[in-house]
Amino acid sequence: MDIRIQAIHFDIADALTAFINKKVERLVRRYPEISVADATLKVVKPETAMNKEAVLKITLPGHEDLVATKVADTFEEAVDLALEAIDRQLEKRKGK
Repeated sequence: MDIRIQAIHFDIADALTAFINKKVERLVRRYPEISVADATLKVVKPETAMNKEAVLKITLPGHEDLVATKVADTFEEAVDLALEAIDRQLEKRKGK
């Protein structure tokens, strides 16, 4: 399992990297078929609230990639929301 984190136009803190790794690893425990998880973080409009965007892309072998994009006040909240959306997508796929 490969977790790639990319911060666009800012330096990512170690605590945020650890947070994302922990959350993604928890998702991988539920869905071991996940091979790659990409997290892209960026600040959308620096002068406003709700300006942190997290894009999560999950790669499953033999399937289309799952993508979730969420915007929130903090990167942690945006990552949580995106992971919830990915989890729902994985549940739908599992049910088929």
